[in-house]
Amino acid sequence: MPAPDTKNQTSAPAAATPMAFARSIVAAYKRYGQNPAEALKVAQITPAQLAKPTGHITARQMEVLSGTAMQALGDEALGAFSRKLPWGSYGMLARASITSPNLGMAVKRWCRHHALLADDIVLRVSTSGDSAAIMVEEKVPGQVGEFGLVHVLRNIHGLACWYVDSRIPLQGARFPFDAPLHADAYPLLFQGPLQFNAPQAEIRFDARYLALPLRRDEKALQQMLQRALPLTVLQYRRDRLLVQQVRQALANPAVASHNAETLAAALNMSPRSLHRQLQEEGASLQQLKDEVRFERAKDLLLRTSKPIKQVAATSGFRNEKSFTRAFHQWSGETPVGFRKRSA
Repeated sequence: MPAPDTKNQTSAPAAATPMAFARSIVAAYKRYGQNPAEALKVAQITPAQLAKPTGHITARQMEVLSGTAMQALGDEALGAFSRKLPWGSYGMLARASITSPNLGMAVKRWCRHHALLADDIVLRVSTSGDSAAIMVEEKVPGQVGEFGLVHVLRNIHGLACWYVDSRIPLQGARFPFDAPLHADAYPLLFQGPLQFNAPQAEIRFDARYLALPLRRDEKALQQMLQRALPLTVLQYRRDRLLVQQVRQALANPAVASHNAETLAAALNMSPRSLHRQLQEEGASLQQLKDEVRFERAKDLLLRTSKPIKQVAATSGFRNEKSFTRAFHQWSGETPVGFRKRSA
């Protein structure tokens, strides 16, 4: 779970992954009585670089080091647990979950099956209101350690995004240890507010993602497993909840009349990204505005006895004439006709 590199075609990749993670892998080699020299050489990490307390490496170096170590040590957990996770373990977890009807079921299965491989941690999925959390509790506090906890959370977050083919922005992350010297790398690994010295490790996100259907099959899984190490969440430009989030924002009268710039700011994104991602989902901002206004108008026509002129104004139209014309285009009938028919 390397930190993502800054994508820039004209310059070298940024070294953003903490060297401390590489030292954790070296510690796994020593635990198993093996020499990490060859793996470090392949990853182009010198002993001097490895010793730097606040040093960094590129995401590609971390991928090479991790992949080499997993196969050499026969442990996909890289020494994090009391027993090894043989090569293919995480692929088996993904395969056991891919037939789930939705993301919530897939993640719960993944967490439950993980306990069959490693009983050092307890993984749970919980929801509270509109927020969902994937929590990792160490049975012996401090035994799994920073690298192991980060590795597990990055793994399940990346897999969850892959399952639904969508970016899943985090609402925050918590960790049960002091802020490390390389804490500046954590915002690259986990978006949202960060908290250290928490009771347990967890990531939080919008609970509505759990209801999304899986968009992958066994064939896609086979292809993914060939390049699972560089799997990160940032490759997903689309957010399959974006259309719902835009509708929700537009339903707020204070936002509905705003332009794309104001709406994008409310969703913590740029106007360009807003238009692009909506287009990827087969929608447009104007289309969503029309849908929201239409639903608001129908609701007012059905639930109130307000004059058509007031319904038009409340629904965001300048006058009754433009409202009547638009309503007829949407429904094939006039507002008056719709009200009478539905009475």
